[in-house]
Amino acid sequence: MRTQPPVRPEPRTRTLAAAPSLVPLLARGALLSPFKRPRPDAPVPATRLVLPGVRIDLAHLAAYERACGFPTGADALPVTYPHVLAFPLAMRIMAGHAFPLPLLGLVHTSIEITRHEGITATQEHELEVTVEKSAPHRRGTEVTVLTGARARGRLVWESRSTYLARHRPRTPDRTGTGTGTGEHETPPRAPLPSPGGSEPLPAVAEWHLAPDVGRRYGAVSGDRNPIHLHPLTARLFGFPRAVAHGMWTVARCLAEYGPGQAVEIRAEFRAPVLLPGTVTYAERGPSFELRSGGRVHLRGDVRPHA
Repeated sequence: MRTQPPVRPEPRTRTLAAAPSLVPLLARGALLSPFKRPRPDAPVPATRLVLPGVRIDLAHLAAYERACGFPTGADALPVTYPHVLAFPLAMRIMAGHAFPLPLLGLVHTSIEITRHEGITATQEHELEVTVEKSAPHRRGTEVTVLTGARARGRLVWESRSTYLARHRPRTPDRTGTGTGTGEHETPPRAPLPSPGGSEPLPAVAEWHLAPDVGRRYGAVSGDRNPIHLHPLTARLFGFPRAVAHGMWTVARCLAEYGPGQAVEIRAEFRAPVLLPGTVTYAERGPSFELRSGGRVHLRGDVRPHA
Protein backbone atom coordinates (compact mmCIF):
# COMPACT_ATOMS: atom_id res chain seq x y z
CA MET A 1 0.00 0.00 0.00
CA ARG A 2 1.37 3.41 -0.96
CA THR A 3 2.13 5.53 2.08
CA GLN A 4 2.03 9.30 2.05
CA PRO A 5 5.12 11.44 2.61
CA PRO A 6 5.17 13.36 5.89
CA VAL A 7 3.28 16.66 5.98
CA ARG A 8 5.54 19.53 6.96
CA PRO A 9 4.05 21.76 9.66
CA GLU A 10 4.00 25.52 9.23
CA PRO A 11 7.43 26.76 10.33
CA ARG A 12 7.74 28.62 13.62
CA THR A 13 9.43 31.99 13.29
CA ARG A 14 12.35 32.69 15.58
CA THR A 15 13.86 36.17 15.49
CA LEU A 16 17.56 36.46 16.31
CA ALA A 17 19.23 39.45 17.94
CA ALA A 18 22.55 38.94 16.15
CA ALA A 19 24.10 36.73 13.48
CA PRO A 20 25.21 33.36 14.88
CA SER A 21 28.93 32.70 15.22
CA LEU A 22 30.01 30.27 12.53
CA VAL A 23 32.95 28.54 14.22
CA PRO A 24 30.96 26.76 16.97
CA LEU A 25 28.17 25.96 14.50
CA LEU A 26 30.54 24.31 12.05
CA ALA A 27 32.21 22.42 14.90
CA ARG A 28 28.84 21.19 16.19
CA GLY A 29 27.77 20.15 12.70
CA ALA A 30 30.99 18.20 12.24
CA LEU A 31 30.62 16.45 15.60
CA LEU A 32 27.00 15.48 14.96
CA SER A 33 27.58 14.28 11.39
CA PRO A 34 28.74 10.71 12.20
CA PHE A 35 25.54 10.09 14.22
CA LYS A 36 23.09 11.09 11.48
CA ARG A 37 21.54 8.51 9.17
CA PRO A 38 19.97 10.39 6.26
CA ARG A 39 16.69 9.15 4.85
CA PRO A 40 14.23 10.83 2.47
CA ASP A 41 11.24 10.58 4.81
CA ALA A 42 12.94 12.33 7.72
CA PRO A 43 11.20 15.54 8.84
CA VAL A 44 13.06 18.83 8.42
CA PRO A 45 13.21 21.50 11.14
CA ALA A 46 9.98 23.49 11.22
CA THR A 47 11.79 26.74 11.99
CA ARG A 48 12.14 30.00 10.12
CA LEU A 49 15.07 32.07 11.37
CA VAL A 50 14.81 35.82 10.93
CA LEU A 51 17.57 38.37 11.47
CA PRO A 52 16.41 42.00 11.28
CA GLY A 53 18.45 45.19 11.17
CA VAL A 54 21.35 43.84 9.09
CA ARG A 55 23.83 46.51 8.04
CA ILE A 56 26.50 45.85 5.42
CA ASP A 57 30.13 45.85 6.57
CA LEU A 58 31.68 47.75 3.66
CA ALA A 59 35.17 46.34 4.30
CA HIS A 60 33.80 42.79 4.23
CA LEU A 61 31.82 43.57 1.09
CA ALA A 62 34.96 44.88 -0.66
CA ALA A 63 36.89 41.73 0.35
CA TYR A 64 34.10 39.57 -1.08
CA GLU A 65 34.05 41.55 -4.31
CA ARG A 66 37.81 41.18 -4.73
CA ALA A 67 37.68 37.43 -4.01
CA CYS A 68 34.93 36.86 -6.62
CA GLY A 69 35.97 39.36 -9.31
CA PHE A 70 33.16 41.88 -8.85
CA PRO A 71 33.98 45.58 -9.28
CA THR A 72 34.56 47.30 -5.94
CA GLY A 73 33.16 50.58 -4.70
CA ALA A 74 29.68 50.37 -6.25
CA ASP A 75 26.66 50.89 -3.98
CA ALA A 76 24.81 47.93 -5.52
CA LEU A 77 25.38 44.57 -3.85
CA PRO A 78 26.64 41.67 -5.99
CA VAL A 79 23.75 39.38 -6.81
CA THR A 80 25.26 36.49 -4.82
CA TYR A 81 26.20 38.50 -1.70
CA PRO A 82 22.92 38.00 0.23
CA HIS A 83 23.68 34.26 0.22
CA VAL A 84 26.84 35.00 2.21
CA LEU A 85 24.99 37.33 4.58
CA ALA A 86 22.43 34.61 5.36
CA PHE A 87 24.94 31.73 5.55
CA PRO A 88 25.20 31.85 9.38
CA LEU A 89 21.41 31.49 9.67
CA ALA A 90 21.44 28.50 7.34
CA MET A 91 24.24 26.92 9.38
CA ARG A 92 22.28 27.51 12.59
CA ILE A 93 19.59 25.21 11.21
CA MET A 94 21.77 22.74 9.30
CA ALA A 95 24.22 22.17 12.17
CA GLY A 96 21.45 21.39 14.65
CA HIS A 97 20.17 18.09 16.00
CA ALA A 98 16.85 18.41 14.14
CA PHE A 99 18.43 18.72 10.70
CA PRO A 100 18.28 15.21 9.20
CA LEU A 101 21.44 15.23 7.05
CA PRO A 102 25.09 15.20 8.14
CA LEU A 103 26.78 18.55 7.56
CA LEU A 104 30.07 16.88 6.62
CA GLY A 105 29.93 15.66 3.04
CA LEU A 106 26.84 17.70 2.15
CA VAL A 107 27.03 18.78 -1.51
CA HIS A 108 25.54 22.01 -2.86
CA THR A 109 23.94 20.86 -6.13
CA SER A 110 22.01 23.89 -7.41
CA ILE A 111 20.88 27.41 -6.67
CA GLU A 112 18.08 29.56 -8.05
CA ILE A 113 18.20 33.30 -7.31
CA THR A 114 15.53 35.91 -7.93
CA ARG A 115 16.57 39.52 -7.49
CA HIS A 116 13.34 41.51 -7.55
CA GLU A 117 15.13 44.85 -7.58
CA GLY A 118 18.57 46.29 -7.04
CA ILE A 119 19.90 46.07 -3.48
CA THR A 120 22.23 48.74 -2.13
CA ALA A 121 24.98 48.48 0.45
CA THR A 122 23.54 51.37 2.45
CA GLN A 123 20.13 49.78 3.04
CA GLU A 124 19.13 47.97 6.20
CA HIS A 125 18.09 44.38 5.51
CA GLU A 126 16.09 41.63 7.14
CA LEU A 127 17.21 38.09 6.38
CA GLU A 128 15.25 34.87 6.71
CA VAL A 129 16.11 31.19 6.19
CA THR A 130 13.99 28.05 6.34
CA VAL A 131 14.33 24.45 5.18
CA GLU A 132 11.47 23.73 2.80
CA LYS A 133 11.62 19.95 2.40
CA SER A 134 13.67 16.80 1.99
CA ALA A 135 13.19 14.45 -0.92
CA PRO A 136 14.63 11.24 -2.36
CA HIS A 137 17.37 11.63 -4.95
CA ARG A 138 18.89 8.95 -7.13
CA ARG A 139 22.14 9.33 -5.16
CA GLY A 140 20.69 9.80 -1.66
CA THR A 141 18.60 12.51 0.00
CA GLU A 142 18.26 16.14 -1.06
CA VAL A 143 17.03 19.09 0.99
CA THR A 144 15.84 22.48 -0.22
CA VAL A 145 16.83 25.61 1.72
CA LEU A 146 14.99 28.89 1.14
CA THR A 147 16.60 32.27 1.82
CA GLY A 148 15.09 35.74 1.59
CA ALA A 149 16.21 39.34 2.04
CA ARG A 150 13.86 42.25 2.67
CA ALA A 151 14.42 46.00 2.54
CA ARG A 152 11.85 48.56 3.66
CA GLY A 153 9.45 45.66 4.25
CA ARG A 154 9.64 44.38 0.66
CA LEU A 155 11.12 41.10 -0.50
CA VAL A 156 14.03 42.20 -2.72
CA TRP A 157 16.01 38.97 -3.07
CA GLU A 158 15.33 35.26 -2.60
CA SER A 159 17.04 31.98 -3.34
CA ARG A 160 16.37 28.26 -3.39
CA SER A 161 19.37 25.99 -2.81
CA THR A 162 19.48 22.21 -2.96
CA TYR A 163 21.95 20.15 -0.94
CA LEU A 164 22.60 16.44 -1.37
CA ALA A 165 23.68 13.86 1.19
CA ARG A 166 24.99 10.85 -0.70
CA HIS A 167 24.00 7.44 0.63
CA ARG A 168 22.64 4.14 -0.61
CA PRO A 169 18.90 4.45 -1.34
CA ARG A 170 16.77 2.37 1.00
CA THR A 171 14.24 1.05 -1.51
CA PRO A 172 15.39 -1.39 -4.19
CA ASP A 173 14.42 -0.63 -7.75
CA ARG A 174 12.48 -3.09 -9.91
CA THR A 175 15.65 -4.76 -11.12
CA GLY A 176 16.58 -5.62 -7.54
CA THR A 177 19.91 -3.82 -7.77
CA GLY A 178 19.25 -1.63 -4.74
CA THR A 179 19.66 1.63 -6.62
CA GLY A 180 16.04 2.72 -6.72
CA THR A 181 14.87 5.85 -4.95
CA GLY A 182 11.50 4.72 -3.64
CA GLU A 183 7.90 5.49 -4.45
CA HIS A 184 7.82 9.07 -3.28
CA GLU A 185 10.76 10.53 -5.12
CA THR A 186 9.98 14.10 -6.03
CA PRO A 187 9.95 14.49 -9.83
CA PRO A 188 13.32 16.08 -10.69
CA ARG A 189 13.46 19.63 -11.99
CA ALA A 190 14.19 19.77 -15.68
CA PRO A 191 17.98 20.14 -15.92
CA LEU A 192 19.42 23.09 -17.71
CA PRO A 193 19.75 22.02 -21.35
CA SER A 194 23.01 22.10 -23.20
CA PRO A 195 22.87 25.54 -24.86
CA GLY A 196 22.98 25.41 -28.63
CA GLY A 197 22.55 21.64 -28.74
CA SER A 198 25.87 19.95 -29.45
CA GLU A 199 27.64 23.23 -30.21
CA PRO A 200 29.55 24.48 -27.13
CA LEU A 201 29.14 28.00 -25.84
CA PRO A 202 31.84 30.35 -27.15
CA ALA A 203 34.75 30.88 -24.78
CA VAL A 204 34.96 34.36 -23.28
CA ALA A 205 37.77 34.09 -20.74
CA GLU A 206 40.30 31.65 -19.35
CA TRP A 207 41.04 31.76 -15.64
CA HIS A 208 44.10 30.32 -13.92
CA LEU A 209 42.99 29.46 -10.40
CA ALA A 210 45.54 29.65 -7.59
CA PRO A 211 45.79 26.98 -4.88
CA ASP A 212 44.46 29.40 -2.24
CA VAL A 213 41.15 30.29 -3.97
CA GLY A 214 39.25 28.11 -1.50
CA ARG A 215 40.99 29.63 1.52
CA ARG A 216 40.39 33.19 0.30
CA TYR A 217 36.71 32.57 -0.41
CA GLY A 218 36.32 30.67 2.87
CA ALA A 219 37.66 33.70 4.74
CA VAL A 220 35.02 36.05 3.28
CA SER A 221 32.09 33.61 3.15
CA GLY A 222 32.62 31.78 6.44
CA ASP A 223 32.37 28.43 4.62
CA ARG A 224 35.52 26.68 5.82
CA ASN A 225 34.63 23.19 4.70
CA PRO A 226 37.94 21.25 4.77
CA ILE A 227 37.56 20.09 1.15
CA HIS A 228 38.17 23.69 0.04
CA LEU A 229 41.13 24.58 2.23
CA HIS A 230 44.08 22.27 1.59
CA PRO A 231 44.97 19.15 -0.43
CA LEU A 232 45.57 17.13 2.74
CA THR A 233 42.12 17.82 4.19
CA ALA A 234 40.48 17.41 0.78
CA ARG A 235 41.99 13.92 0.43
CA LEU A 236 40.21 12.86 3.63
CA PHE A 237 36.96 13.25 1.65
CA GLY A 238 38.13 11.56 -1.52
CA PHE A 239 39.38 14.55 -3.55
CA PRO A 240 42.91 14.53 -5.00
CA ARG A 241 43.29 18.28 -4.37
CA ALA A 242 41.33 21.09 -2.76
CA VAL A 243 38.17 22.06 -4.66
CA ALA A 244 36.68 25.50 -5.24
CA HIS A 245 33.43 26.44 -3.51
CA GLY A 246 30.42 26.06 -5.77
CA MET A 247 29.20 29.51 -4.72
CA TRP A 248 32.57 30.99 -5.66
CA THR A 249 32.31 29.50 -9.14
CA VAL A 250 28.82 30.90 -9.74
CA ALA A 251 29.78 34.29 -8.25
CA ARG A 252 32.89 34.48 -10.44
CA CYS A 253 30.81 33.63 -13.53
CA LEU A 254 28.17 36.23 -12.69
CA ALA A 255 30.83 38.85 -12.07
CA GLU A 256 31.95 38.24 -15.65
CA TYR A 257 28.39 38.03 -17.01
CA GLY A 258 27.15 41.25 -15.38
CA PRO A 259 23.42 40.52 -14.81
CA GLY A 260 20.87 43.33 -14.64
CA GLN A 261 19.05 44.51 -11.52
CA ALA A 262 15.81 42.48 -11.70
CA VAL A 263 16.86 38.97 -12.77
CA GLU A 264 16.23 35.28 -12.30
CA ILE A 265 19.33 33.09 -12.15
CA ARG A 266 19.61 29.34 -12.15
CA ALA A 267 22.87 27.44 -11.78
CA GLU A 268 23.71 23.75 -11.45
CA PHE A 269 26.97 22.54 -9.94
CA ARG A 270 27.94 19.56 -12.08
CA ALA A 271 31.57 18.71 -11.27
CA PRO A 272 34.15 19.97 -8.76
CA VAL A 273 36.80 22.47 -9.81
CA LEU A 274 40.17 21.25 -8.57
CA LEU A 275 42.74 23.75 -7.27
CA PRO A 276 45.05 24.86 -8.70
CA GLY A 277 43.61 24.62 -12.18
CA THR A 278 42.66 26.35 -15.40
CA VAL A 279 39.02 26.79 -16.42
CA THR A 280 37.22 28.40 -19.33
CA TYR A 281 34.26 30.73 -18.89
CA ALA A 282 31.81 30.66 -21.80
CA GLU A 283 28.52 32.42 -22.49
CA ARG A 284 25.97 33.14 -25.19
CA GLY A 285 22.70 34.99 -24.68
CA PRO A 286 21.19 34.02 -21.32
CA SER A 287 23.41 30.94 -20.89
CA PHE A 288 26.82 30.58 -19.27
CA GLU A 289 29.06 27.75 -18.17
CA LEU A 290 32.42 26.97 -16.61
CA ARG A 291 34.39 24.12 -18.13
CA SER A 292 37.83 22.59 -18.48
CA GLY A 293 38.66 20.32 -21.37
CA GLY A 294 35.45 18.49 -22.18
CA ARG A 295 34.07 18.64 -18.63
CA VAL A 296 31.37 21.13 -17.61
CA HIS A 297 31.71 22.18 -13.98
CA LEU A 298 28.86 24.70 -13.83
CA ARG A 299 25.97 25.53 -16.11
CA GLY A 300 23.53 28.38 -15.63
CA ASP A 301 21.34 31.02 -17.17
CA VAL A 302 20.24 34.58 -16.45
CA ARG A 303 16.84 35.91 -17.45
CA PRO A 304 14.93 39.13 -16.77
CA HIS A 305 12.54 39.00 -13.82
CA ALA A 306 9.06 40.08 -14.84
